[in-house]
Amino acid sequence: MTGARINSLGRSLRAFFADHLPRLRGLSPHTIGSYRDSLTLLLRFMQSHRARPIERLDLPDIDAADIVAFLDHLEQERNNTESTRNVRLAALHSFFRFAALEDPQQFERSQRILSIPFKRARQRIVDYLEYDELRAVFDAVDRSTRSGRRDYALLVTMFNTGARVQEVLDTRAYDLQLIKPFQVRLHGKGRKERICPLWPQTADVLREFCTENDVDLRTAAPVFLNARGRPLTRFGVRYIMAKYADRARPTCPTLERKRLHPHTMRHSTAVHLLKSGVDMCTISHWLGHASVNTTNRYAVVDLEMKRQALARAVPPDDDSEPPEAWPEAWRSDATILAWLEAL
Repeated sequence: MTGARINSLGRSLRAFFADHLPRLRGLSPHTIGSYRDSLTLLLRFMQSHRARPIERLDLPDIDAADIVAFLDHLEQERNNTESTRNVRLAALHSFFRFAALEDPQQFERSQRILSIPFKRARQRIVDYLEYDELRAVFDAVDRSTRSGRRDYALLVTMFNTGARVQEVLDTRAYDLQLIKPFQVRLHGKGRKERICPLWPQTADVLREFCTENDVDLRTAAPVFLNARGRPLTRFGVRYIMAKYADRARPTCPTLERKRLHPHTMRHSTAVHLLKSGVDMCTISHWLGHASVNTTNRYAVVDLEMKRQALARAVPPDDDSEPPEAWPEAWRSDATILAWLEAL
């Protein structure tokens, strides 16, 4: 892309990010940013892989073998997980599908790239905090300081709403309703909005926090700011959680075995609601899941609930009474299967 000449790669990149993604597909800035990062990583890899400046790269220079090499580079040299690899590949699929429509000469090459499959990702155990662990983390916050009060408001809001960390960070002052009924408007994936109720205790904390920081609830001002007065970032939230987890570990040793990250609070909310008897459909709407099937994974993560299920349905031993005398829970095939599925 030297001088006045813009090659097919440059034209496709410009049209893809300036028009196709924001105007035709209506993707959010966060999604566009993720696509941008994926293409940036690819271009930097190709610069080294082809030993050619980025401005001299063109679409014919990138084929399926290069994409596979790039994906291997992500896993082996950047230590990305299979899930991250798949996110990058999805962005590349989208771009090369668009490039094939823009330039039919690239159709065959793009088809080979589109045939690269996603890798099956290893399913991690859902990390969440038990109630006493959450209490220890909250108690570790020094609320006598201004930053501590901000951190406490942030953490209790994350737990109350079960929101994704970016949803909390994108919350504006006018999204908060701190008079009855207490609630917050969250802006989720795919430009979806949802209303999440706030517990009175959370509303009290947020009201005091907003009053102290002169947050006008009629404005679009970001609610959570860093020490420099800029909007707090995901990396800032990760740092805050790690800091208070470290402080809480001496008083709550079980935290030593927990892998804490911003999504941990979201998982903790889901399990807390499940233990409280809230139905799966309500939890799904609370968390903003596109499908209740996503929420169902929380039904199998809590060991205490599994132990209770085991205690309610003890299998008969060799000296047990005949089937007709077994507990009611064992007389129905459907009940037995439901119990087994809950283990």
